[in-house]
Amino acid sequence: MKHQKVIIFDFGSQYTQLIARKVRELNVYCEIVEPNYSGSFEDVVGIVLSGSPYSIYEKDAPDINTKIFELKIPILGICYGLQIVAKHFNGKVAPSTKREYGKSYLKIIERSKLLEGVEDNSIVWMSHGDKLIELPHGFKVVARSENSEFCVIEKDHIYATQFHPEVHHTQYGKLIIENFLYKICKAKGDWKLENFLIEKIDEIREIVKENKVLLALSGGVDSTVLGKLLQTAINENAYLVFVDTGLMKGYERDRIRSLFNKNLYILDAKEEFLKALKGISDPEEKRKVIGKKFIELFRNFIRDQNLDIKFLAQGTLYPDLIESKRVVGPSDKIKTHHNVGGLPEDLEFTLIEPFKYLFKDEVRKIGKLLNLPDEVIYKHPFPGPGYAVRIVGEINEEKLEIVKKADLIVEEEIKKFNLYNSLWQAFAVLLPIKSVGVMGDRRTYEFVVAIRVVESEDGMTADWSKLPYELLETISSRITNEVKGVNRVVYDITSKPPATIEWE
Repeated sequence: MKHQKVIIFDFGSQYTQLIARKVRELNVYCEIVEPNYSGSFEDVVGIVLSGSPYSIYEKDAPDINTKIFELKIPILGICYGLQIVAKHFNGKVAPSTKREYGKSYLKIIERSKLLEGVEDNSIVWMSHGDKLIELPHGFKVVARSENSEFCVIEKDHIYATQFHPEVHHTQYGKLIIENFLYKICKAKGDWKLENFLIEKIDEIREIVKENKVLLALSGGVDSTVLGKLLQTAINENAYLVFVDTGLMKGYERDRIRSLFNKNLYILDAKEEFLKALKGISDPEEKRKVIGKKFIELFRNFIRDQNLDIKFLAQGTLYPDLIESKRVVGPSDKIKTHHNVGGLPEDLEFTLIEPFKYLFKDEVRKIGKLLNLPDEVIYKHPFPGPGYAVRIVGEINEEKLEIVKKADLIVEEEIKKFNLYNSLWQAFAVLLPIKSVGVMGDRRTYEFVVAIRVVESEDGMTADWSKLPYELLETISSRITNEVKGVNRVVYDITSKPPATIEWE
């Protein structure tokens, strides 16, 4: 079944993924594409032009093919998207003498389908240092802000806003996007995860037929939900392999056993992984070594079991593709995700990635539909390389034991405070430094553990969590008392951006 869809042109904004999530929450399917996208516009009912760190007058600033405006498909330009519209219709953008970042107020001066139901003087969220100073040819102004005379403009099927409706700070942001989708694009709202699940089951059966599929189970949400999906779709032809790398949480092995009671294989490989990682400090190199080792183990498993495996399944998500630069506009590669960038080029399997255009919250909902327990569905994201990227620098047995114990304490105490399900991630990181301390009247020189706790909607942006001091005190006290080799605990209060959630 084909869905109506919205295409979002990504010019590098940190908020692009928020646009996609908001559109999907409103039951319209969407995809993020590069500015030079030249694919089909069949079934496309709307186009969104994202924000960007660029200014339209800069050399090498990303642009769009003028033909997009000739398709007569409704267009919504957001921030930099407004600059794109201005450029192609002879408007003028210049640096503003007063930059606008954060809260502003929208003054509506003319009726518009886009702003239907939006109250005058409502809060909008700005993030720009440029300003539209000459209105594009044929456009009219429907709203302004304190510093933007042309804050919302429109002409025929083209609309543009200086502010960001996709961020939750914009008071009527969701309504503005809803107006664009339903009042302007005339979307049917046919994107529902229940339908997606049925379609994916049929699609997997059609692709795989009678062949066998190998899935590496990590115990995380994505691979666990995918395991249930594969078993539902192809039953005994799904071979679920849990590789005990020694780099996972201590309880994962038993939890996996309780969830999957057929075609589950557990491979003990802790020593192999630690040996392969010996002497390696660079995080990107760690990921590549781990990816290579996984494939080596899978090949050995297939040979030993005398299996004819044609497909390798992965729980890759949309943010994984975006951050690994497999699907992205003019933004930087942040890191190689284990399940998208750590595989060798000569991979002999065909990849199956049913979730590669989904966000984490959508996968959680699919888990619900597949009747997985809440303790699995609401589990915090855990990196594919495991504790290998939560030990900054070189890995050894001592460091692995320290970070595992510290991490478990963080998880236990967060759960005692009933905060676990409201947080995106909470974990410990072992730093490659030691500090002086005093324990039992004796001088110590031991490791430092950093605690990272963030709140987020999709992992693309995140804010550090303002945990109660009492909770932080308990975590620190337990780690320094119970984890041998640690005499100092620090709390990471950096948001994403500028930092990533994981340290490596």
